[in-house]
Amino acid sequence: MKIVTLISLLLFPALYAESQTAEELVKQVKAKLDLVNDYEASGTIKTNVVFIKAPVAKVKVYYKKPNKIRINNESGISFIPKGSVNINLSNLFMNNGNYDLIDGGKDATTGYRIVKLLPKEENSEIALSVLYIDEKTALIRKARTTTRENGTYELDMTYGKYASYGLADKVIFSFSTKDYKLPKGVTFDYDDGSKNEQETARMKNKTGRVEIVYSSYKINAGVPDSVFKE
Repeated sequence: MKIVTLISLLLFPALYAESQTAEELVKQVKAKLDLVNDYEASGTIKTNVVFIKAPVAKVKVYYKKPNKIRINNESGISFIPKGSVNINLSNLFMNNGNYDLIDGGKDATTGYRIVKLLPKEENSEIALSVLYIDEKTALIRKARTTTRENGTYELDMTYGKYASYGLADKVIFSFSTKDYKLPKGVTFDYDDGSKNEQETARMKNKTGRVEIVYSSYKINAGVPDSVFKE
């Protein structure tokens, strides 16, 4: 009987992958993310936003459980949309399972499993998260998060040597600049009175894109709380 089962697993792995529930798949994803207590990551950041002129720059990213995050950019601008899940996917599971989980089946194009997380708390900043999960690797390949005050954001992840921790080598943020709230002290490059209201509205209604490519991570080496102080 054991031999027959083993042969079946080898010949028909896809059947067993599909048999797992969305809850079981999310547990696998979360188990990887939970391995990371803190990290210090080095990389580069590229900003493609109509109202921000920023060169490709080196960046340091610091994370510490449960939700501390800091981005140090050599250019002085850390342009990550406020209200997004930032670069830490574990934020999606911050409510200790206090969310409704909906199985959305498989994406017709990629074959990734679609799982929707709907927080039960009425005052949750996140209204809905839609995850596209690679069942073979238990990795989130794409996440679309709708917030209550800062619009909708999409993240696309590419993984490499840090995949066992659920940490991406490349993260791409996409968002509508119409819904984006500028950080304090930052102004629109075109907001100088030289353009009419129609042109200003057109430029605002664009898709912003921020790309971070990581070259290395220092995982669970210890990150002091002083790093996150202003």
